[in-house]
Amino acid sequence: MRDIVFDVKGLVKHYEDREVLNSIDLQIRRGEVVSIIGQSGSGKSTMLRCLNLLETPDGGEILYNGENILAKSFNGNSYRVKVGMVFQHFNLFNNMNVLKNCMVGQIRVLKRSKEEAEKTARIYLEKVGMLDFINSKPKQLSGGQKQRVAIARALAMNPDVLLFDEPTSALDPEMVGEVLQVMKDLASTGLTMLVVTHEMGFAKNVSTRVVFMDEGVIAEEGTPEEVFVNPKNPRTREFLSKVL
Repeated sequence: MRDIVFDVKGLVKHYEDREVLNSIDLQIRRGEVVSIIGQSGSGKSTMLRCLNLLETPDGGEILYNGENILAKSFNGNSYRVKVGMVFQHFNLFNNMNVLKNCMVGQIRVLKRSKEEAEKTARIYLEKVGMLDFINSKPKQLSGGQKQRVAIARALAMNPDVLLFDEPTSALDPEMVGEVLQVMKDLASTGLTMLVVTHEMGFAKNVSTRVVFMDEGVIAEEGTPEEVFVNPKNPRTREFLSKVL
């Protein structure tokens, strides 16, 4: 079906002799906001990094709009433009100011002119409330401000899908709210989002679907109400009893 953006089949990943992902099956539909929850070490971030080809799976298939991204003939560089990533530790260029951080990928990868790149950067920096900081370097910003710039940078590439790898876990508690608000606003635009998160409020109130991972497998998935109010798997109930 054309509305299936990602179709993951039998995804396997090992680190030496440890199986991190064990035969993962998952479908992501266009416009969904899917939160991936679970304790540390359950395979959440590894799965996300496999989707973005930052990790090479040891088995299985990842179909993006029906095309196998693990095929040798697949163009990984053009794919990463369509599938943006927001990292836990921001990954901004410390030697560039905020505006240039949001322009450089557009110019180098999308081959946009400096004028077009700047116009696009300003649009998205304004969206995340960071237009007043365009001349600041990352070291002059708070953690929450850095993450908002990182989100603007990803959006400036006009991605088809945006992946978030624990975007608030490196932030001080008072900074978490401002980043979550930006993400809530994005979710309302219909952007397809996959969010690895420890923020249960976001998962419960913003997601269209929640995936609970445990020891390298998807132990349960469903609507927020199904997972949070009436979980079927004992491991899901045990996890939620500890974090809620």
